[in-house]
Amino acid sequence: MNFLEFAVWGAYLTCMGNYLGVAGLGDKISWFYAIQGIVSIFMPTLMGIIADKYIQPQRLLGLCHLVAGGFMLGCWWMGLQAGFGQELSDKSLFIALYTLSVAFFMPTIALSNTAAFTILKENGMDTVRDFPPIRVLGTVGFIVTMWFVNCAVLDDAGFSFTLADNAHKFQYTYMQFFVSGILSIALCAYCFTLPQCKLRQKKSVSLVESFGLNAFRLFKTKKMALFFIFSALLGMCLQVTNGYAGPFITSFKGSADAAVASSFAANNATLLTSISQISEALCILMIPFFLKRYGIKVVMLMSMFAWVFRFGFFGVGNPAMPGVIMFILSCIVYGVAFDFFNVSGGIFVDQECEPSVKASAQGLFMMMTNGIGATFGTLAAGEIVNHYCTWQDGFLQGDWTTCWFIFAGFALVVGVSFALLFNPEKSSK
Repeated sequence: MNFLEFAVWGAYLTCMGNYLGVAGLGDKISWFYAIQGIVSIFMPTLMGIIADKYIQPQRLLGLCHLVAGGFMLGCWWMGLQAGFGQELSDKSLFIALYTLSVAFFMPTIALSNTAAFTILKENGMDTVRDFPPIRVLGTVGFIVTMWFVNCAVLDDAGFSFTLADNAHKFQYTYMQFFVSGILSIALCAYCFTLPQCKLRQKKSVSLVESFGLNAFRLFKTKKMALFFIFSALLGMCLQVTNGYAGPFITSFKGSADAAVASSFAANNATLLTSISQISEALCILMIPFFLKRYGIKVVMLMSMFAWVFRFGFFGVGNPAMPGVIMFILSCIVYGVAFDFFNVSGGIFVDQECEPSVKASAQGLFMMMTNGIGATFGTLAAGEIVNHYCTWQDGFLQGDWTTCWFIFAGFALVVGVSFALLFNPEKSSK
C-alpha cells in the first residue's frame, strides 16, 4: 500500500514542469504546485471526518484514489488529443482536471497512515517499531516511478527504455500522468483487499474540534507561536525544487556547449533528482541519533541551513563534470533539509502539547508547512523564476543562478532568525 501510495506521486511530482512548458503552461508551474498546498489546508480534514464516522479508512483510501486516478487520466487524455509536443487547446480544463485529481490525492497520504496504524495495532504490532520500515517502502515506490518515467519512451518505434537523449521520454510528455493514473486505479483495487478498519463510536465533538481549530490556541504561547510561524516560513522552501529542479537541469539541453547539452544529467533530470529521495530515506534513520545528541533546536537548524546548501549548490553547479558534483551534493543535503524539520518538528509538537490537542496540533503543523507555507513559497518562487527566466525552444532558460541564490538567501535569513529567536528550553511565559 505504501509503495503504491507514493509511486502515484513520484510519477509526475518532480518532472511535471517539463511537460507544462511544452503544453503552454510554463508560466503556471508554480500554481500547479501551489494547488497541492491549497487543497492540503482543508481536504485531509474533511476526508478524516468521513473516515472517522462514515466510511472505513481503507475503503475511503481506495475511493479517493479511484477519483484522483480518473481525473489524472483525464489530464493524460487531453495531452494525447493535443498531440506530442503541442500546446493544449483547453488549458483551463486541464488545470481543473489536475486540481480535482490533487484534491482527492492529498488526503490519501493521511488515510494510508490511518489504515496502516489501525491494521498494525489490530494485529498486535508496535507502530513505532514496525511502521518506519513500511513507510520507507513508500519512498522506494516514489523513486521507482521517478526512474521509470525518466527512462520510459513511447514513440513510433514502440515502447522502450533509454538513458540517452530522447524527447519522447515520459518525463517530458503527458505519459507521466498516464502512469500516475493507472497506479491510482491499481491502488484502489488493492485497498479493497486490505483487512477491515472497523469504525468505532466516538464521543461527539464540536465543529471547531472536528476541524482541529482548537489547536490555534497554542499561538497564545510564545514558544509555540514562534515554532508555527517558522514552520510556515520554512514550508515556503518545500515545493520549490520539486517544481523547478527538473526544468532547471533540463534547460542545459539548450546550452551552446555541446558537452553540457549532451551530458547524462541534462538528459536524465528525473533520475538525478531521485538521489534526493534516496537521501530522504536514509536521513529518516539518522534523526533519533541527532535528536538525542544535539536536541530539537540544533536538529531544526541543521534542516534550515541544509536548505541554504540545497539551493546554493544548484546555483553554482552545471550538468557537466565537475559541476554535476554540485547537483549531487544538492540532492544529498535534501534529505537533511526535508526530514530533519518535518520529522523532528512533529516530535516537538508531540512533546510540547497536551494530549487533548496533540492530533489537532499535528494537523496545524502540517497546515503551516505543507499548506500555507508551501503555497505562498511556491507562488513567490514562480514569480522570481518567471522574472529571470523564459521558455525558449521548449526549455526554461535565463538567469537561474540569481534565482537559486535568492532562494538560498531566504533560507539563510530564516535560519539565522530561528537561531536568535527560538529558545525551546526557556520558559514560554
